[in-house]
Parts: sequence; structure tokens; C-alpha cells
Amino acid sequence: MVSNKFLAVFVLLTGLIGSVSAQDRYAVYFKYKPQTTFSLTKPQEFLTQKAIDRRTREGIQADSTDLPVSKKYVDAVKVKADYLLYESKWLNAAVLVTTQAKANEIKALPFVAKVELVGIGYLDNPNLRLNNRTNAPKEPKKRKEEQVSSRDLQLNENTYDFQNQLIGIPEMHEEGFRGKGITIAVFDAGFPGANTASPLLHLQTNKQIVSTRDFVRPWNTDVYTDNQHGTNVLSLIASNEPGKMLSGAPDANYILVMTEEVATEYWVEEYNWVRGAEYSDSLGVDIISSSVGYWDFDDPTMNYTVADLNGEKTTITKGATFAAKKGILVVNSAGNYGAGVSSLVAPADAKGILAIGSVNKDLTVSGFSSRGPTGDGRIKPDLAAMGNGTALIRSNGTVGFSNGTSFSAPQISALAAGLWEGRPEWTKDQLILNLLRSGSQADKPDNLIGYGIPNFFDAYYGEILSVEGTPESISWKVYPNPIATEELSIHFGSGLTAEFTLIDKSGKIVQEVGLIRNSVKEPFRISLQSVRPGFYIVQMVDGQLIKRAKLFRQ
Repeated sequence: MVSNKFLAVFVLLTGLIGSVSAQDRYAVYFKYKPQTTFSLTKPQEFLTQKAIDRRTREGIQADSTDLPVSKKYVDAVKVKADYLLYESKWLNAAVLVTTQAKANEIKALPFVAKVELVGIGYLDNPNLRLNNRTNAPKEPKKRKEEQVSSRDLQLNENTYDFQNQLIGIPEMHEEGFRGKGITIAVFDAGFPGANTASPLLHLQTNKQIVSTRDFVRPWNTDVYTDNQHGTNVLSLIASNEPGKMLSGAPDANYILVMTEEVATEYWVEEYNWVRGAEYSDSLGVDIISSSVGYWDFDDPTMNYTVADLNGEKTTITKGATFAAKKGILVVNSAGNYGAGVSSLVAPADAKGILAIGSVNKDLTVSGFSSRGPTGDGRIKPDLAAMGNGTALIRSNGTVGFSNGTSFSAPQISALAAGLWEGRPEWTKDQLILNLLRSGSQADKPDNLIGYGIPNFFDAYYGEILSVEGTPESISWKVYPNPIATEELSIHFGSGLTAEFTLIDKSGKIVQEVGLIRNSVKEPFRISLQSVRPGFYIVQMVDGQLIKRAKLFRQ
């Protein structure tokens, strides 16, 4: 009796396991999109006013991709599914959980174009791998020469200073631009601690979180769980605690979206991303900051080739292109597949978006940073920022450091938010153009870091000699910074003379000289030929006007 009872239980469990494993995720594409309720002549019935306003700014009209999927089609396939995850209006599709047999029945329906297996299995808790993964390494011990010293000029560096200075965040903040009025959606794997970490608490206090959604498990209402990667990324855009972490766009509004299923890697995550983009679009999002990307999968038959990354084939790339055509700036990490020709991930290959690579502190391309070109020969990545040893906030609210293009991309998102606040008349494409023009190698882009490292000043003002207005409007810039050449240029004040002082980290004056220029439209120029590599303070004085800036000499 005991053995028979054991056998019966074993058979029952085996049957249940087989039943669960047979429940996979499928994308059902429809041939048509018939409408009886909505009309393109009345977009306010299916788009929010903020989404309509963005289209107006971009000169874009609503089209059939903005219309919802046909309800009668969804209802017809829903009865053959165990669970309907969501619908995608851009793809005219539905993603559902069902068996192979039911999927075949759905495929035979006359209004169904195709049915595609996009995810094997379906678990209530898809993030089981997290127990064995650490997302942000522990903070390394400081070397003796990095110990903080107290001086009047506060020459010590905050952990985030260099990465911010590299792209001009301090100058952007001096101009008063911190992302106010801009809505940024962050797509990732979870945001634990993003509602409690002190550098991000202002987002809760000021009600800057517009919405949160989990498209991996649509029933889940708590995005402040699972993988802290999303928290790390968010902190690089939104942190607002000087001395601990200050990022570029702390005054922006945010939509937090979970699209990444960490436990497994299947095509379904690309559909999650597209659905997240649709949702964010409906709320009038301006920027999507995405630190996810796809190349290889748990099912090798889903893997991509270089030819697939041609800007047109993969589902997530199609979604990013749709978003771009709606006037949304998509900023996506280039990937961490390292050296070698065409090691990008989707959707970094999409057209009309920004793919972001990583540089080291010496401004060379990081070893892990993915390279271009795309499958159809376009230069990628587009831009780069510091992604090696990036300072960020952990889920417990402490400062940590980590590596990856996941952490360079959000810094560019923050820069873009500040620029768009300052130049609200720019379209998405104009914003991209000015960011590219500001790149450190804009005159000679390559497939390592694209147009190079952008900076606020050049993107905001453009070519310095083409700027109209008073000299005061362009009166303060120290460049190049970091500097690897011998000559430093300084836009300062409205006079023809100024006193230049260079101070090292110990407070010692390294160089002191009077400068002369022929015109206020020209910068002051000074040779740094004998100056050793390191961090310095540049001080300029003209009467009562005093300006200081931190400078990194390579």
C-alpha cells in the first residue's frame, strides 16, 4: 500500500510538472486591426493629452499603430489561453500563456497572421537567479593618495564628480537645468530600494514617480522588488543628495517599468519592452532610458547573428524604432560583449535612437563595451560616457561602483533631459543632432565610441562663434576637459585680460599667469606643457569676477 501510494503521488506530481512545463508564452499576430470604437480623427479618445502634445511638437499625426488591438480578436484567442499577459498595439499582437496544442488552434484562426513561441515555461517568480548574482560590487578601499583632505577650496572629489564633469553636468546645473518638466521612463529588472534610498527619496516626496508597471508579471503592483540593477540605473539619472550622489536630472518625472526577466532569457522580454514603450508613450514620456539588450538566449534557436542587427529585424529594435517615430528619445546601452567587430545587442542597432558605449577614466573605450558597426554597416555606438568603475547607489542606499554600458547610458539620458528642458523647442531629432555634434570626436566617429563623449556646453550652445547674444551668456567654459593636449582654452568674463591660477589637489599653486586675448569672442589660451596628469582647480579672476572649475589632466 505504501509503495502504491508513493507511485500514485509520483504520477500525479509528474503530470502536474508536465502540465506546467507545457504552458509557454506565445506572441499572436493579427492580420487586421478593425475598429468600431476609435477613430484617428479623435486621438484624444485613445491617447493622453501629453502624448498628443509631444506628437504636435514633433509634427507627427496619430496613425493606425496608435489604435488598440481589436477586442473581438483578443477575446477569441483569450478563451484558448491560460493567461493573457498583454496586447501590443504597435505590433498588432497579443502575448499569452498557453499550450502548444492550443497555440496550433489559435494559429488556424482566419484573422491570425502567425503564432510565435517567445518564452519557454512560465513561473510565478521569474527572478530565481538573483540568489546567485551580485549587481553592484562592494565599494573598493581607497588608496592612500585618494584619502580625503579638508581645504577651503574643497579639492577632494566626490565619487560621482568625474563622471558628471565628463559630460558637463555641473555646467548644466549652473544654467539651472535639472530635467524639470521632462518625463523619463526607465526600463529594467526591478527597483528595490528606489523608494527608500536617501538620494532618491525626493522622487516620492515630490510625487515625481508618474507611474510604475511590471510587464514581466502584469499582476505585480510592486516594482520596488527583485533586481537592484534598475535602482542602480535610476540613481545615475535622478539622485539628489550632494556629497553622496548627485545626478543630472533629479527634477524630472519618472515612469518605472519592469521588462527584464532575470531568471531566463527568451524573446518574450523584447515584447515586454515594446509593451512598456507603448505604455510610456500613452503617458506622454519624453525619454526612454533602457539598460537592457539581447543577443543570445536560453534557447539557442532564438540567438541573433550580426546580420539580424540591421535596424529592422528584431522585435525590440522594431519597438525602439516605433518609439523614435513617436518623438520619444530612446537611449539604450550598446552592450557588454566587448572587442570584436559588431558585438552590439538589440535594440542598439535601431535607427533614430542613441546607443551608448563605455569609456574608462582615461577616456579609452572600455574592454567590455560592445562595438559596431550594425548589420547594415552603420556606425554604432552613437556616444559614450564613463561606464567603468561608475559610482552609483545600491538598493540599501549606499554608494557602490560597477561596470557596464548599463551605467553609461543613463548618464546620457540625464544629460538629454537637462538639454531638452533648456531647449524645449527642439524636436527629438534636433536633440540627437546636437548631442552628436558635441561629441569629443564628432569630426571622426568610429565604431568604438561613435561620436565620442558629449558635453552640455557644446550641445546647448553649438559652435561658440555662432552664438549670438552678450559675452556673458558664453562667458565660462574650460575645455577640453579632461585634457590630453597641451593648450587649454577658457571662455571667461567680458574683458580682454584675466589672471589664471592652476592649483593641485594639495592646494599648491602650480601655475599663475596673466592672460590676454584680442577679442571677447575668443577664449583665453594657456599652455599646460609642463603640467603633470591629475586633478586640478582652474581659477580665473577679472576684478570682482572669480570663477573656478575642476580640471583633469591626462
